Amino acid sequence: MDGLALNSEQRDGSTIVTVGGDLDIVTSVALDDCLTQARAVGTSVILDLSAVDFMDTSALAVIVGHWKKLEAAGGSLALAGARYRYTKTLWITGLADRLDLYDSVDAALRASTHRS
Repeated sequence: MDGLALNSEQRDGSTIVTVGGDLDIVTSVALDDCLTQARAVGTSVILDLSAVDFMDTSALAVIVGHWKKLEAAGGSLALAGARYRYTKTLWITGLADRLDLYDSVDAALRASTHRS
């Protein structure tokens, strides 16, 4: 898919989904599929947004949906590396105050091991 790169890996008991490029109404479907697969593997998901160049509200809807499903299953969804300039919809909507945000994947992993 043009404008979007998705990668998933297991590390320290968490599934890390790395996103690069634009998250918009077109690419949100691929993000949804990727997060669905990540949830099938486990209940701890870290979404690495450090390479996201744009995020709209359709991507936020996908993220919130998976966050709620993970929380209901006793799991967690953490966001790592979100840069305000490119993901400002997180702050505009107030989700930055509700979701677990970390500067990096490593910081999110450290926090995840402390919760376990």
